Amino acid sequence: MNDDHSSQSSLLVPPSTQDWIQGVLSAKVVLVMYGDYQDPRSASVYKLIKVIKQELSASFGESYLCFIFRHFPQTQIHSHAQRAAQTAEAAAVQGQFWAMHDTLFDHQQKLENGYLIEYANDLGLDIPQFLKELPKQVHIDHINQDIEGGMKSGVITAPALFINGNRYTGHWNTAELTAAVTSASP
Repeated sequence: MNDDHSSQSSLLVPPSTQDWIQGVLSAKVVLVMYGDYQDPRSASVYKLIKVIKQELSASFGESYLCFIFRHFPQTQIHSHAQRAAQTAEAAAVQGQFWAMHDTLFDHQQKLENGYLIEYANDLGLDIPQFLKELPKQVHIDHINQDIEGGMKSGVITAPALFINGNRYTGHWNTAELTAAVTSASP
């Protein structure tokens, strides 16, 4: 295998209904993010994307940009990232993926179990069900699929972005990312 991880520049696992999606898969631009809930850069990039998505939706309509989040917990450096990803998945079962997703990024410094239960409670989740699923790691397969798909596509660290299947290698700022998204539109 080639040691130059940047040589893989396209997304090998195409977006699908198995992903966590904001928007429609048929959008002109599909932005896929591999992220880690405990990683400060992942949180910053996600906040950028939220702003860009609002601006583009206002200008071009809701079907312009589709945002997809895939898990890429870097467990070797972030001890709570895996459990945070499982928390998001457990919330998803109860229809609260995006609410938990935002909560986890907003409270990155507080991802220990007690806080995760507090967030689940704040979102009105069924706590007994939530507590039953978390220790059993019932959602680990979905998370591992995201990680494997990311690695196949050359992702070695989060955050990583793909715009219409191509790896984004520009700077992590609103202007450059917006330009990259709009220029990717057919």
